[in-house]
Amino acid sequence: SEGAGMNVTLKKIENIDIRVTAPPSKSYTHRALIAAGLAAGESAIERPLHSDDTRITASALRQMGAAFSWEDDLIRIRGTGGTPRCGPDTVLDMGDSGTSLRLLATAALLCPEPVIITGSTRMKERPIDGLVTALNRIGGTIRYLGREGFPPVLVDGMLLGGRVAVDSTVSSQFASSLLLSSPYAASGLDLVIQPGAVSRSYLDVTVDVMQSFGAVVTRDGYERFSVDPARKYSGRSYLVEGDYSSASYFFAMAAVCGGRATVTSLSPSSVQGDRIFLSALAAMGCRISAGEDAITLESDGKLDGIEADLSSAPDTVQTLCMVAACARTPSRFTGIAHLHYKESDRILAIVRMLRALGGDVSAGTDGSITIMPARLHGGQIDPANDHRTAMSGAVLGLAVGDITINDAGCVSKSFPEFWEILQKEGLL
Repeated sequence: SEGAGMNVTLKKIENIDIRVTAPPSKSYTHRALIAAGLAAGESAIERPLHSDDTRITASALRQMGAAFSWEDDLIRIRGTGGTPRCGPDTVLDMGDSGTSLRLLATAALLCPEPVIITGSTRMKERPIDGLVTALNRIGGTIRYLGREGFPPVLVDGMLLGGRVAVDSTVSSQFASSLLLSSPYAASGLDLVIQPGAVSRSYLDVTVDVMQSFGAVVTRDGYERFSVDPARKYSGRSYLVEGDYSSASYFFAMAAVCGGRATVTSLSPSSVQGDRIFLSALAAMGCRISAGEDAITLESDGKLDGIEADLSSAPDTVQTLCMVAACARTPSRFTGIAHLHYKESDRILAIVRMLRALGGDVSAGTDGSITIMPARLHGGQIDPANDHRTAMSGAVLGLAVGDITINDAGCVSKSFPEFWEILQKEGLL
């Protein structure tokens, strides 16, 4: 990724006052690109997120026959009408984008020819068996080309649809993948989510996008979803809402440094699960106020620890752990075992990062993490090419000072302008 070799050193800052625009949502951009790529006719995606991951999704959809033209804040897409045109020997290389690989695995079953889906070395360590098992029960004949249960895979067969259960204990994206392409399954989809599903709020995002593009989804909570095969996607204009995951870093900075952060382009009624990050900060002693299009957090920098179940907000766990490390009393977070399977093992990353900087942290075998108050000091953070580790490290850097983030350019995966914004706001 661009600027991958750069290092960034953060100084301690007190009492900040920043106003930033939330970047567009990564989750919504991926799903809107896929719905538009499968739709009949032309779509205009307004204010999409331009990042490494979303470009990988767009590039794969182009290989599958969708036509793209990129303008500044707009992508025009001519969809395939549910019949992707993958040539023989198509290989979709998803790099480090787990979202692209998972969400497009079902769409690849709509191709007339077998398709190979692969990715980076780390991607080949991220399990995909929950999704493959479900797809093979509804018409797929998907084979593993390397280690059983992991990419790369050869996607072959048809998307027949029908009733199927999916194990989403590793990722809700398995269920989202099945749902997103299901309007084109021969007999629709009756999807049962097995107990223990993680990140369930992302299913709300998936259904929201599907319905915006014309699909009809009926559901029973998070247990069961039915998709009508008679209602396909049609091209439309679609505005991508702001991203609560990316906004979380700025709220966290105000929380730990004291002062105020206002983030615009956030929908207060959003279904994004990472909205609970704000409730967590409020419980720690911050004040939150919401306008029509903006949310402001104010803090005096004096924070109390909390206990919280973060199973629905996985992308803000690292950030909340950095805030907790600055609190006066202990914190404990549960429901996060699936963080072992992200771009890096994020539970291990939290433990390593905090211990290297004087933190007192322990990870339980039950997928929990406990953080005790401790005197923190400067040092180096190696994010291991994980964008969220780098950005959460920046929060701690501003609270503690003299913390250097190595390979800081890895943020381009989800938030390419992150360091630029910090510079503009006087935080770098």
